[in-house]
Amino acid sequence: MDDRKKRGDRGEAAVAEALERKGYAVLERQYRCRWGEIDLIARSTEGVLCFVEVKTRSTRAIAPPREAVTASKQRKLRDAAGCYLAETGWDGPCRFDVAEVYPTDAGGRRQIKYITGAF
Repeated sequence: MDDRKKRGDRGEAAVAEALERKGYAVLERQYRCRWGEIDLIARSTEGVLCFVEVKTRSTRAIAPPREAVTASKQRKLRDAAGCYLAETGWDGPCRFDVAEVYPTDAGGRRQIKYITGAF
């Protein structure tokens, strides 16, 4: 497994843990279908189904990680979300969130910026 994949997996795990601490139920990790992958699918404490795209960075780059969620990527996420909804029969409220994961701070904790309803 390459370093980028390992870093991404660690970032997704950190976001999943942070969501669970906030009372979210993580339903899927790395959900895949023929139209793409969704990093995390979680149900919020309000009962909203959240499709979460996680962007992990190794350094504090100039551009924020959320800018990597382009219109093309958003289309793929919507298509994959449609597949999930069809499979599960979910008919409640949904949203797309983006989690930016930055390098660890001096205390060894990852910095996470969570953007609710990102697109």
